[in-house]
Amino acid sequence: MTVYLGIDDTDTPESRGTGRLARMIATELSGICRISGVTRHQLYVHDDIPYTSHNSCAVLHIEEVENGSVREIFTAARELILADFIEGSDPGICIAPENQVPDHLLSFGLRAKSSVVTQDEARHLARQAGITLEGLGGTNGGIIGALAGVGLAASRNDGRFVVRGCTRDLKGCQTVATLLGGGVDSVMTADGIHVTEGVVEIRKFPKPALRQGRAVLFVEDAGGVYRDLVVG
Repeated sequence: MTVYLGIDDTDTPESRGTGRLARMIATELSGICRISGVTRHQLYVHDDIPYTSHNSCAVLHIEEVENGSVREIFTAARELILADFIEGSDPGICIAPENQVPDHLLSFGLRAKSSVVTQDEARHLARQAGITLEGLGGTNGGIIGALAGVGLAASRNDGRFVVRGCTRDLKGCQTVATLLGGGVDSVMTADGIHVTEGVVEIRKFPKPALRQGRAVLFVEDAGGVYRDLVVG
């Protein structure tokens, strides 16, 4: 069983970002569960929405979880966030097994990408689905992104991986074979052509998009080599 752990709004302009905290939590939780990746999901940017820089949330994808372990994972992650609490932040955390994420939570995630949604709606939807959603300080505004992130990750078709296998160690020019062995499921051009061989110039580290439940690295032909594209 896959479990999604969403976090959001855990930082301030002067502090480390939510993505970095999510990666730290993934490292710490790896002692009690298997993390298959961490995804970043972009939410709506609007003057009515307080956010630090880009208004994105992070989701840990946790595999092969037994039912009784979900609470243990949530408690451990919650303690890690509280131990790293940044004054002025408004963190929220959400956890849900994939079979407990109904379609209306996927819809909520999609709406959070293009419109203003509220804490009251997030709490109501979480209660309806029986999903654990909690604010951990400040205004608790992070519960919106935490729940939206879980819905978007459960759609298996949104965002991009910021952790997947050893992708963060793959820099510079890399062969397609190396990328496929390092956590990328497939390499593809923007028009859907699969790339099975060759060299890809990586601008920082591979950030494959989450598409149909797979980590897909999109690339463009740059004349003899490919360049990676950041999608999602």
